[in-house]
Amino acid sequence: MDNRCPHQGGPLGEGSIENGMLRCPWHGWDYDPCTGQSPGGHDDSIATFAVKEEDDAIYVGVEEEAPHEETISDVMIETMVNWGVNTVFGMVGHSNLAVADAMRRQEEKGNLRFFGIRHEGAAAFAASGYAKLTGKPAACFGIAGPGATNMFTGMWDAKVDRAPMLALSGQVNTQVVGTGAFQEVDLVHAFSSVAQFNHAAHLNSDHSELMSLAIKNALIKRDVSHITFPDEVAFTKKPKRAKAQTPENRITSFKIAPPKEMTEKAVSHIKSSKRPVIIVGHGARFDMEAIIAYAEILNCPVITTFKAKGLIADNHDLGCGVLGRSGTPIASWFMNEADLLIVFGASFSNHTGITPKKPIIQVDFDPMALSKFHKVDVTLWGEISETIMLLTEQTDGKTKTTDQRPEIAKRWKLWKEEKRSRLEDSSAMGLSSIAVFEAMNKITPSNAVIAVDVGNNTYSFGRYFEPKNQAILMSGYLGSIGFALPAAIGAWAAEGHKRPIWSVSGDGGLGQYLTEITTLVKYNMNVKHIVLNNSELGKIAKEQRAAKVDVWHTSLKNPSFALFAENCGALGIRVDKLEDLEPAMEKLTNHNGPALLEIITDVNLI
Repeated sequence: MDNRCPHQGGPLGEGSIENGMLRCPWHGWDYDPCTGQSPGGHDDSIATFAVKEEDDAIYVGVEEEAPHEETISDVMIETMVNWGVNTVFGMVGHSNLAVADAMRRQEEKGNLRFFGIRHEGAAAFAASGYAKLTGKPAACFGIAGPGATNMFTGMWDAKVDRAPMLALSGQVNTQVVGTGAFQEVDLVHAFSSVAQFNHAAHLNSDHSELMSLAIKNALIKRDVSHITFPDEVAFTKKPKRAKAQTPENRITSFKIAPPKEMTEKAVSHIKSSKRPVIIVGHGARFDMEAIIAYAEILNCPVITTFKAKGLIADNHDLGCGVLGRSGTPIASWFMNEADLLIVFGASFSNHTGITPKKPIIQVDFDPMALSKFHKVDVTLWGEISETIMLLTEQTDGKTKTTDQRPEIAKRWKLWKEEKRSRLEDSSAMGLSSIAVFEAMNKITPSNAVIAVDVGNNTYSFGRYFEPKNQAILMSGYLGSIGFALPAAIGAWAAEGHKRPIWSVSGDGGLGQYLTEITTLVKYNMNVKHIVLNNSELGKIAKEQRAAKVDVWHTSLKNPSFALFAENCGALGIRVDKLEDLEPAMEKLTNHNGPALLEIITDVNLI
């Protein structure tokens, strides 16, 4: 007979024979084991199958499986794939089975890749990392209740860093939402603050349109979209006329130019400037070729915000590194000596360190980002490459700027001398952070993607790592601990076939999603992770001292991260001596597969 109890879906094969009747193990419903009928006249009998005994064997007559009939889930997932969202990070569970089955069919056709993770929070961070690197959304996927709420932090990370994301969640049957049923959380209400587009699929929804609008919102507004699938909707056969949509003629070009009057004002400022400085934020990451070309016309320094670290190489003759708390004295010096700041794709947050005391031209695609925190002199609402094209046409050969390259070289020389003196710091407690990042300067592939975490390790990375052509991913505004390793998973899914993928964290950050090392191994993700182990939440201890309170509960009891990685099936290396650092990092680089390098560091040498 059928294994599923029609009462609540209990597994009858795990039941027992009581008084000659088969009893469901979940709720005690009884069935005649020969006929499948339920005593007492209940209209909930179960299907039975013809059987035959022959030569000490029992044969069961099972009808050939009927062809699959497309469901609402099929239509929506096919629409998702048609829009280019073909990478999903998540966990399959009891309340998202129909959606998962639709994904399976798309994966079998070669249209989709699904990565099963160990925690839904990692799935959301992976999707965020994917989007920050590519500018395109991936999806994170969880079940009703805790599976969905686990994604909340990563969704916020994407939202505040303007990374497009699609979050998909399973849901209990609509009829029990709000009744306190098992794993019942009103997810549309719960995600109302984080998801810009936030809807449940209903039986009478226009299902392909719902998915199209979700992805369109994520792309255009660079925000989070969320769709939840109640179980009875996800399993329902699609309406006869329902058809998956495509993005054809559904999305406009983003190449908008700024208003003429503001462009003229900006041109006037640039023509009268002697010492302009260009500052680029994370929002400028896809337009750096044009920005650097314009900087060369103006002979002016290019400074990045911390989130934009690596958008110009430190060894470029106009590159001046990172501004702000995690930055270098080079960047702050040139900003303070400037007579005009031209800011592309930066938001002026308090961590950025862009002074409001200088004349400022701000360029951004989002009009709400312009003059967001304080008044600026010129606001250019437009797509960055289009804006630069206009500025170039109207200022090339018409400026009188000073060539600041000799000063840039002089300031780099001073900073490198300071770094060499810090390299001499040593301790019996462990290596210095600058030693770690100096080794990375020598060994990390120039085209790598590097996902970094938060904490002292990341501040040191900002100061001491000298990017060439690497892409840097971080949890910018949210500053969420644990971001690095899951984001590296997202980066590997996006570009691991053509670029090396590295990640860096402290011991506190790695501990958040440590078991995702098994995800690296499962999918043979060639990710190299470096963990600075100082057995302390060092940044928090430092903040406690600064606040003049006692250092309290910031010490950590760690495993051997290297041995843990080995237990998971990855390469694990542990280093506590300076002379072993570079050889270990070379071994990490040359290993074909996931690998972790654990470096014992001194919390005071940052």
